[in-house]
Amino acid sequence: MTLFGATWCSDCRRSKALLDTLNVDYDYVDLEVEIEGADRAKAISGRTNIPVIVFPDATHMVEPRDSDLHAKLTELAAI
Repeated sequence: MTLFGATWCSDCRRSKALLDTLNVDYDYVDLEVEIEGADRAKAISGRTNIPVIVFPDATHMVEPRDSDLHAKLTELAAI
């Protein structure tokens, strides 16, 4: 799982906190450090909004609500 985000983004901090609280293993791409990461995130989502979260099943979410992200994580655990 990969989370594309930035420290200034409140939605990114929220999604990152949920993943950390649930002890989910993920790669974090800090768009302030990895400038090409923004292009990768846009290529995945077709949008410039963050966070972009890419899941092992090749799906992704952009700016997910905690409830939607939690539901997706639960779904993935069932696979």
